[in-house]
Amino acid sequence: MGKLLSDEYYMQIALNQAKEAFEDDEIPVGAVIVCKDTIIAKTYNQTEKLTDVTAHAEILAITSASAYLGSKYLNDCTMYVTLEPCVMCAGALYWSQIGKIVIGTSDPKRGFISSGVELHPKTEIIGGILEDECSALIKSFFSNKR
Repeated sequence: MGKLLSDEYYMQIALNQAKEAFEDDEIPVGAVIVCKDTIIAKTYNQTEKLTDVTAHAEILAITSASAYLGSKYLNDCTMYVTLEPCVMCAGALYWSQIGKIVIGTSDPKRGFISSGVELHPKTEIIGGILEDECSALIKSFFSNKR
């Protein structure tokens, strides 16, 4: 079965999740996991709501997708995430053996790429999908905080 919908389509759903985080006064990061053209997880950062520093969108999405599939491995899945994952999330993505990660915008300060962390060797990484929109949402959130 070929890919039915575009990376932009799924990233828009992740961006909508990030907007929900923004409305909840959470750092606006959204994540969606797709397996065989089906969304199996979608969530956003909930560290404030859950009083849990590990409640990043990526971690919550991995947990949800793994429960849905009944497997700790997500090698047939793609994660769409609005902001480059941090080192903690990259570690979880590594162990999940996720097949592909599509990133909206980079995070030069806290992202895994600039930290030198590597994902599973079979994980494909694509960046810059809806980058302007993802970046603008993060910048807007932090400009309101300062």
